Amino acid sequence: MSDTRRRVKVYTLNEERQWEDRGTGHVCCSEAASLTVTGEADGSVLLESRISPDTAYQKQQDTLIVWSEAENCDLALSFQEKAGCDEIWEKICQVQGKDPSVEITQDPVDESEEERFEDTPESGHLLELPPCEPERLEELAELVTSVLPSPVRREKLALALLSSGYIRKLLQLFRASEEADDRRGLQQLYQIVRGLLFLNKATLFEVMFSDDCIMDVVGCLEYEPALLQPKSHREFLTKTARFREVIPITDSELRQKIHQTYRVQYIQDIILPTQSVFEDNFLSTLSSFIFFNKVEIVSMLQEDEKFLTEVFAQLTDEATEDSKRRELVNFFKEFCAFSQTLQPQNRDAFFKTLANLGILPALEIVMGMEDVQVKAAATDIFSYLVEFSPSMVREFVMQEPQQADDDVLLINVVIKQMICDSDPELGGAVQLMGLLRTLIDPENMLAPASKTEKSEFLSFFYKYCMHVLTAPLLANTTHENKSMHVYVSVCCVSDNFQTAQLLALILELLTFCVEHHSYHIKSYIMTRDLLRRVLTLMNSRHSFLALCALRFMRRIIGLKDEYYNRYIVKGNLFEPVINALLDNGTRYNLLNSAIIELFEFIRVEDIKSLIAHIVDNFTTALESIEYVQTFKGLKGRYEQEKERQSRGFSSSAGNRMCVFRRRSDVQILDMYTI
Repeated sequence: MSDTRRRVKVYTLNEERQWEDRGTGHVCCSEAASLTVTGEADGSVLLESRISPDTAYQKQQDTLIVWSEAENCDLALSFQEKAGCDEIWEKICQVQGKDPSVEITQDPVDESEEERFEDTPESGHLLELPPCEPERLEELAELVTSVLPSPVRREKLALALLSSGYIRKLLQLFRASEEADDRRGLQQLYQIVRGLLFLNKATLFEVMFSDDCIMDVVGCLEYEPALLQPKSHREFLTKTARFREVIPITDSELRQKIHQTYRVQYIQDIILPTQSVFEDNFLSTLSSFIFFNKVEIVSMLQEDEKFLTEVFAQLTDEATEDSKRRELVNFFKEFCAFSQTLQPQNRDAFFKTLANLGILPALEIVMGMEDVQVKAAATDIFSYLVEFSPSMVREFVMQEPQQADDDVLLINVVIKQMICDSDPELGGAVQLMGLLRTLIDPENMLAPASKTEKSEFLSFFYKYCMHVLTAPLLANTTHENKSMHVYVSVCCVSDNFQTAQLLALILELLTFCVEHHSYHIKSYIMTRDLLRRVLTLMNSRHSFLALCALRFMRRIIGLKDEYYNRYIVKGNLFEPVINALLDNGTRYNLLNSAIIELFEFIRVEDIKSLIAHIVDNFTTALESIEYVQTFKGLKGRYEQEKERQSRGFSSSAGNRMCVFRRRSDVQILDMYTI
């Protein structure tokens, strides 16, 4: 058996019934009859699975192979090409001795099960189904329930239902029973249809979720026996949940696929909530059906260039009504979410298409709107774009100053929204801060010419954007008064919780900048005396904000940069830290520990300029703190350094005297000779 390689994406089904992308690679079927997927990025093994005769494989939608390897372990291979899927499917069928024309290989039957069914009528190729008549519904319901524990009987029942067109007959009977108000028959139909879903067969889903059947399937599921009155799922789907076409969709197949996916998702999430891990396992194929439907929808929309062009035209048109623009933004949010199911190269093409159509300028418009839902949806879209390509976003924003003022730059719009959404219960500010951090992180500027990109973008950011980011910090901290070299620290102007939360987020970003932007942030801090403003927050009644201010200073000192050290010494910037330590008293808390750690770091690293400043100016204030040896250690370091300098001075002076003496001797000798 020769090796074959095809590009695939590996998926696994998680506990939340969502398919998780495990990576992209190339699959081969080895001589040992095993499927191996090797990652295309680093050559690691993404999947190694032996083709067992006892494993049931399903082929779906021409490019998908799905199987279960163990309890609660569902796997899927999504092929880039149909030809690759067909070839691997033939290898699987060859190993199992099956006809490649089938869509599912036969389920295993153990010996005890074979013996149990030897003498039963059902042991033939197909199960014998009772006639589709009202008086036989109870018998059918019992049959469906009885086959669920047995994989082979589930398969036989599915084949019998498909071969006889039984499902459509069953749904005709449902309509007749509903017209006759046969409540008992309707409740039995509920049990039957629910059981058919738990057969977990994609071939059955294709019939049950077709246009002419799905609403009757939903109707059957309204008559749960435990309820006094039936549910109104059909009324919700047809009247309440209306499908809104932001732009008319001319492709009937696409429209049908969108309707189908929404209704099947409703069945999974609302009508059939997971009752147990056992039932969750039975619905794995339903999750697959929804997942790969979404893949198909995105692919079909992406191929319709006329549709996307019209959507963008209306989104950016100033004449578009706010309500219409809201619908368009929500459409793009859903569109981007669906795109995560695409293969990497297809997803790349998708986002490049959006970029070429002008998604980033459009986001500038919608993120500036007052509508909270629109801004939230636009933020989600922006996050998809940043995750896809931070460089693309950086390139766009660096071109903006030529055509816009600072206030409407996209990155400044994002910063302002973070400031406005600083309510911690909303979570929007935290999301936006994460996006900003990604954009200014040099670690993801690793493409060719990354040095140029890093230098140019950071220069741009500090020139056009940093003042917007620090504006709330400067507005909420008072100016410092310098008189006779005495520096007065005053508490922040506004000390409410929401402001404190916002300032904490800003300080987190600034701390990140200290760690990763050596030159630009150093220049910004020193020219604006930023550390002094930050340290006024040590007086905040919110301990988390005081800790953020302290962490900012700790990162600066951690660099052991003498430029920073001289700036701290000259500005007497330890004073607010030591005041906070003394005000904290004998309380043993996080603030106390963090301040002690700061001074311990200075002692251990023997940062001489800072040690001398601390001992010279704060020995009296700190001598009462004896529960740690840190400050005694600082004083000891200071005295050792003074002693070393004193010895060095004496030795140096002695050497100079010897030199002078020798020179005198030479002069005397010369005079004597003369």
